[in-house]
Amino acid sequence: MMHWIILPVVLPAMVAPLIGFVMRWDITLARSASVATTILLVGISIGLAVMASGGETFLYKLGNWPAPFGIVLVLDRLSALMVLLTTVLALIVLIHAIATGWDNRGRHFHALFQFQLMGICGAFLTGDVFNLFVFFEVLLIASYGLMIHSGGKDRMRAGLQYVVMNLAGSTLFLFALGTLYASTGTLNIADLAERIPQIPPEEAALVRVAAILLMIVFAVKAALFPVQFWLPATYANAPAPVAALFAIMTKVGAYAILRVHTTAFGPGIPGTEGLAGTWLFPAAIVTIAIGAIGVLGARRLMPLIGFSVVGSMGTLLVAVAAFSPTATSAALYYMVHSTFAAACLFLIADLVVSRRSADRLIPEPATVQNGLFAALFFAAAIAMAGMPPLSGFLGKLLVLDAMREPGVMGWAWSAILIGSLLTILGFARAGSTLFWKSTAMTPEADNSGLEDVAPPNHATALQVAPSMLALAVLAALAAFAGPVSAYLEDTSAQLFDRDGYVAAVLEQPEEG
Repeated sequence: MMHWIILPVVLPAMVAPLIGFVMRWDITLARSASVATTILLVGISIGLAVMASGGETFLYKLGNWPAPFGIVLVLDRLSALMVLLTTVLALIVLIHAIATGWDNRGRHFHALFQFQLMGICGAFLTGDVFNLFVFFEVLLIASYGLMIHSGGKDRMRAGLQYVVMNLAGSTLFLFALGTLYASTGTLNIADLAERIPQIPPEEAALVRVAAILLMIVFAVKAALFPVQFWLPATYANAPAPVAALFAIMTKVGAYAILRVHTTAFGPGIPGTEGLAGTWLFPAAIVTIAIGAIGVLGARRLMPLIGFSVVGSMGTLLVAVAAFSPTATSAALYYMVHSTFAAACLFLIADLVVSRRSADRLIPEPATVQNGLFAALFFAAAIAMAGMPPLSGFLGKLLVLDAMREPGVMGWAWSAILIGSLLTILGFARAGSTLFWKSTAMTPEADNSGLEDVAPPNHATALQVAPSMLALAVLAALAAFAGPVSAYLEDTSAQLFDRDGYVAAVLEQPEEG
């Protein structure tokens, strides 16, 4: 078996308790172990992406039990892409957390961070729905610990709301799994893809119930209307590096919809044909509207970014709802873009807010390095809003191009274009308040003899580097849009090759 496939799950799972119990009192040692592990994960994920780029689907059988009887991890282009996206983002966020000292404001940050990576990578690699539930629970536990890192009443309140909402989703998840197993006798995704088409449509009522319940669960993770309300408060009150890492958390929900509802319940299956898209598309349209209006009306910087994440998930899921190879490739491009754009905004917001009295969008005296922060915020804002020259413009253009069906084109184009306009206005208002109006209020200062002395709040190169690196990724996505889009088209085609996936998972030869 290809043991490299399990390393993104096993490696952080082994390092996390080592950091938590052995290195808990030595922040330098904990940082070194966490950074080394994350760099190693990036290297492993690059290797897995290269391995999967040929179009082959690889299987890892835990205990050498064949699917569908044993637990399997499945590596294809899509799962390799998501693991690579997770580890690169994690490294950027980790550098920021260490450079700004966020990791030292409470205990067990690095242990929880590694457990979080274990859960996310496991969710992307698992080959059955029950273990998707298991990794979701690992995510919930670790993310709650990270959410309340460094304490505070507002953070605890938002964390409680986050946990209650996700526990309700977990309960529904168990109901869905029980219903699905009762009607099909399996929870392996490939086995479901083989068995569900054999069920006559008139006997598939329980399967349809399970599909809708799973859609609700994944919608909670993806912050889709009407279960999106937890996200702005959670992201606004979480530590900024944690909010930046959470940019990948909503993508876990989108990935689960793509993987499960395309492979198991997807196009061409009589009993569930069109079921997911019928509900997903209008919910995504409303999600875009909520996100755009929230950005326009926000009075604080962190909630504004949180609402922009909600809007970006609506745009992503509009494309996912089409359940076609062309729309899915556009959705994958926009998924990569929106993950780094959201993370970049949270990291920049941390640099700005930590140098102001609060994150309220009101004029205050200009901070040190006001011009630098303004430039970074401007670049990240136009990326999130979808303006050229960064990848957000190309991502939304690909989504619009994919949504040309007569029944959906008017709604999708209107929602995305109007939502983009409102988002631009909201970010323009925030940027002018934070940087332009604050410059006009700058008090006269006596700088004689202090030209070479850095102010106390002067951001170091290491603190600014993660934000710049995220922006560099967005620029690279735009510059290499052709090769990236070609790879994502192949990824989408492989996802929709249901027979190929089933054959790769269920017809693997026995290991000697």
